[in-house]
Order: sequence, then C-alpha cells, then structure tokens
Amino acid sequence: MSQGTTVSLQQLFYTLPVRHKEFQRNIKKEFAKMIHVLQSYCVISTGVRITCSNQNGQGKRSTVLSTSGSQSMRDNIGAIFGPKQLQSLLPFHQVSPTENVLEEYGLRDTDLPHHFGRISGFVSHGEHGVGRSATDRQFFFINNRPCDPLKVIKLVNEVYHMYNRHQYPFVALNIAVASECVDVNVTPDKRQIFLQEEKLLLTILKSSLVAMYEAGVNKLSMNYTPSPSSSGDLHQGVSSNGSRDESAETVPAAILSPKTSLNLAGLKAAFSNHHGSRSSGEKASIGGPTQKTLQSFFQGPGRLSPSVKSPIKPPTAEAGRPTAGRSLLDGFRYGSRSGGDADSERESVVSACELTEAEADPGCSDPPEAAPDLSDRKHEPETAGSSEESQTEACIADGDPASPEAKRARTEDPQLRSARLQELDAPVRLQRRTVPLRFSLPALAARVKRLHDRQKQSGGAALRYRRFRAKIDPGENQSAEEELKKEISKDMFKEMEIIGQFNLGFIITKLNSDIFMIDQHASDEKYNFEMLQQHTAIQGQKLIAPQKLGLTAVSENVLIENIEIFRKNGFEFLIDEDAQVMERVRLVSLPTSKNWTFGPADIEELIFMLSDSPGVMCRPSRVRQMFASRACRKSVMIGTALSVGEMKKLVVHMGEIEHPWNCPHGRPTMRHLANLDVISQD
Repeated sequence: MSQGTTVSLQQLFYTLPVRHKEFQRNIKKEFAKMIHVLQSYCVISTGVRITCSNQNGQGKRSTVLSTSGSQSMRDNIGAIFGPKQLQSLLPFHQVSPTENVLEEYGLRDTDLPHHFGRISGFVSHGEHGVGRSATDRQFFFINNRPCDPLKVIKLVNEVYHMYNRHQYPFVALNIAVASECVDVNVTPDKRQIFLQEEKLLLTILKSSLVAMYEAGVNKLSMNYTPSPSSSGDLHQGVSSNGSRDESAETVPAAILSPKTSLNLAGLKAAFSNHHGSRSSGEKASIGGPTQKTLQSFFQGPGRLSPSVKSPIKPPTAEAGRPTAGRSLLDGFRYGSRSGGDADSERESVVSACELTEAEADPGCSDPPEAAPDLSDRKHEPETAGSSEESQTEACIADGDPASPEAKRARTEDPQLRSARLQELDAPVRLQRRTVPLRFSLPALAARVKRLHDRQKQSGGAALRYRRFRAKIDPGENQSAEEELKKEISKDMFKEMEIIGQFNLGFIITKLNSDIFMIDQHASDEKYNFEMLQQHTAIQGQKLIAPQKLGLTAVSENVLIENIEIFRKNGFEFLIDEDAQVMERVRLVSLPTSKNWTFGPADIEELIFMLSDSPGVMCRPSRVRQMFASRACRKSVMIGTALSVGEMKKLVVHMGEIEHPWNCPHGRPTMRHLANLDVISQD
C-alpha cells in the first residue's frame, strides 16, 4: 500500500501439532474471540481506519468489519454495530462521588486527591428492551488500551441491574489516568491491571452512573390543566365542624403546571416538606379522633361527651383521656389474673371509678351497661371492704400526681395473706398407674449374641459409606444434584425397583439399598420438555416485506453458518453474499405459535448462544418458556393415581434425557430418602 500497514497472518501454530489441532477444532470460537478483540481496538482508535476481511480457502473474500477513520468514538461504534445501537446510548458524564458512596467504600473527603483522571464513553439507556441479553458488547479501556478490570465490570453491571434487572448494558468507557498510577504488567496478555486509586475510581463511576440513570427514569409527564371548580376544591378544604381544613392545603404549583416533567424523588421531597410544615397543635388535633375511637370501642356504640369531667380529676382531665383508655385496656388484659401487680390493679380501679362517676352524671349519653364493672371481681380473694378502700385510695392518689400518696404501695391484711398461702399449699392427691413390664434376661442375651455374629460375618465385607448426604431442603438443591450426578448414571434408572406411590404425587423406588423419591409431575414434565426441544419444528409466518436486521459482520457469519438451527426455530432469512456488511442478511419469516410472537431480539440471543457452541441445537429463552408451558400441561399431574407399569415408564424415561434432575421451572425431580444398610434391622 502507498500509505498504511498491512498485516497478514498465515499458518498459525503450524510448528506445534497438538496446539494446531486444538486450534482447528475450535476455529469458529477462536475466530469470534479474535473479532471481539479487534472490535475493542476499532472502538477506541479514532482517526484510524481499520478494515478486516476473511477468506476461506479459495472462496470469496468477505469484509468482517471496517471503520471510516472518524475522530469520534460514537462514529466508530456506529460503523461497527450499526446505527440502531447508537439510538440506545447515553454519553457518560463524570460527577464527584457522593457522601453515601464514599462511606460505602470507606473513604473520606479529606483523603481524596484533587485530580484523579477523566472517564469518557457511552453506556446503554436504563429502559427495558434497550439493553443486551448478554455481556458481548462491553469494552473497557485504560489510557486507550483495552483491558478487563473485573471490579469495574462488576460495578457497571450491578448499577445497571438496579434499573434494568433482566438485561446487560452496552459499555464503552475509557479511563484516562496518569501512567504512574496504573500497572499493566500483571498478566501476559496485559488485560488485567492494577490501579493505585481503585476505590476512588469505583466511587466516581458508581456516583456518575446513578446520577445519569436517576435523571432519566421515574419521570411523570403531566399534561393537565385544572378547571376552576377542581382548583377551588383543592384550595378550599372544609372540615366537618365548618372550619378550614389545614390538611387540604394547596398542592405545589409545579404539579398543576401543564406539560411538566417531575422527578419522583422531587415529588417525595416536596410532599415531605409540605406535611412537615404543620404545627404541633395540628398534630394534636389529628390524634383526637383516634383517641375517641379507642374510648368508644371500650364504652359501647355511644361516644363520651367532651363536656363530661370527673369531679375528682383536675380541670385538665380531657388531656388524660388516653390514660383512661389505657387503664381500661390494662383492666381487660389483667382482669383474669388473680395476682396482678399493684400498678395494673390501681390503673384498672381508677378507670372503674371514673366510669362510675361518668354514669352517675345525667349529661353522659352512654348507656350504663356499656361500661364494664371492673370493681366486682369475684375471683379475687379480696373482700368488698378492702376493694372499696383500695378504690378510694387510688382515686385520691390519682387526684394529685405530685403528692407522695400517688406512689405509695398498697398494704394487705396479714390474715388474707396467710389464707391465700394455705390455698396454694393445699396437698394434691395423684393417682398413679402400675404397668408390668415383661423382661427376660436369656432373650436379651440371645439378641446380643445375634448382633455379635452378624458383625463377625460382615467384618470381611467392604466398608460402607454414605453416598448421599444432602438433606431434602431448598437450600441444598445444588449439592443434592451434584450427588445424584456423581452416583446415578442413566442405566441405573432401568434397574430401579418400584415400591409404590406416595400421596398420589411421588414414586418411591429402590436401587440396591438406597430408597429414592421421584416427583411424578416434574419428571414427566422434564421428559416432555426435552422431547419438544429436540423434535419440534416451529412454523414461521411470512412477512410482507423483508426486514433489515443491521447485524455485525461476526453475527452475520454465525447466522449463515448455523442457518439450519434458525430454520428449526421458525426463522427464515434472505441472504445476499454480494451485499455490504450489515446488509447481507434480511428477515423474511418469523416464528409464531398461538399467543407467542418472536422478533429480532430472539435472533440476537440465538446468535450469542451459537457463537459459544456452534452447530449445537439450541433455543431462545422465550421458545424455552413456550415449550415449558406446553410440557407442563401435557404431563402427569399431582393427584393422579398410577399403576406400577405407568410408574416404571416414568422412571425409565428419566434415563433417556440429558438433564433429569430438575424440571424446566426449577423443581427437583428426584431426591434420596434413606439407605437401608444404615438403618438397623432390629
């Protein structure tokens, strides 16, 4: 070339036969990895035009990717991944770390350096449907050099999942720091790095991403102009007693303005300030109806008039209404106990005294039978005289809270105390039954002798061990599946002996000395699911006009090489080899099945799965959901009685599928119950 550089690679690993054979066996997977590395250099290399082509043998040379040499990273992304990807990108805006994030990472403002560096690039929007189904388009750079900072990658995906939990973002971030603050000589491929101020980088990155996504989500678009009548209702709220209700104050003007975008956090802050400006007197008035409701609950359907005051209580008796309510509650709570503490008894007697005074007042609207007579307690060993004396004493003590009589302990008659102790110490006569127990020393000796003989016979046998240790618990599902995979092979399902059916839902089987429990619905569902996966060809619906997909060169190559797998999934394409990159493949037919519809997102997911395992039959996740739903409906249900032959058929089917340990929805199909060798026969 007159200007530029041409790099040609031929006969890779030719002098290393073993490595060359392994490379040829995984040539498609290695090619995809190479293209991903090349894509990262194309994204960050501004002002340089990069073109990569591929030629298979004597076939036609095809362009894999190319850039236009633009001075913008955004233009490079559009040249590699198409204009559709650019529509979903946000430019990264760096902000200072917040106090909460600094505290999370154990940093303080005084310890931060004044100039750390600069982060630039692009990330995906947080809306669902904009992200990717995998992390195949995430590129990170340190001083324009591709790398894999594991903590940074983890942080970016965690923050993105706060706003879009089912997808992964497109990321292209360049971190520019001083060269003395980074060490790239950690691994031979220079992909792992060490940063001097790694925690500070994480705080800046997290604070910036949260600020970007918070500014774009949780917005309410208001297009509402209130009418004069509705505004009058908002501005003038009248309470039940005819006065202006303070709780119906005017709504902030920002809400009523037309075509306004409001942040949810701003709404919360506005209304918290709105309610926080109320006076303490208003808070007291708000608590009034609750207190009245409590009194009306204890006193009956009528409510106590506010004008009724006890002659014994001071003029501020209205403020003590909650105390009366609490004392009533305590009286009901401790009324059935014979030995309650002195404070609880005094409060209950005070409430009874107050209610008696209120009933005697002709101005009280409550019926006399509404208030329970708590002073008449026949189950307590106190006389009527002592009860009246304690009532008078409690009422006088409650009249003046500052007097020393209010805390004086109640004295008890010694005679009553001794009578109570005698009742408690009264002897109780118990009747005991005598049951004869049969015992024979010769029979016991014979049994011990049999145990010794059995141990001698089994002494030369192989040592037994517990092969299955996991419990039947959701927290141990993974360890239980690992044990089953290790100890149970597919041929063993045919050798299992059917013992019976338990609870019309589980099959009990025996293999040698192990007892297993099999879920009849989950096992049949998994068999039907895998059969649908392998043999079902989904019918496609023709489109009116071919649809452009805008796939990258690598994705187009994966699709063309695995075109039969796409056809089995119901996708049909029109392929033009002579067209330019990103326009060689067009969609002409989509799979449809009753209420299930599919689209380009399922194509991209299938391409990603085939790039890792080319040539292997696989299905998109939504197709798997459809098959799982069908398999569930056609399987044996819980509650169905099965014959021995039907149970044997379900068990044998488990040995004919690839993954028999759980159903498509995650339920376990089989668990180990017990080992007969461990259980004693005597």
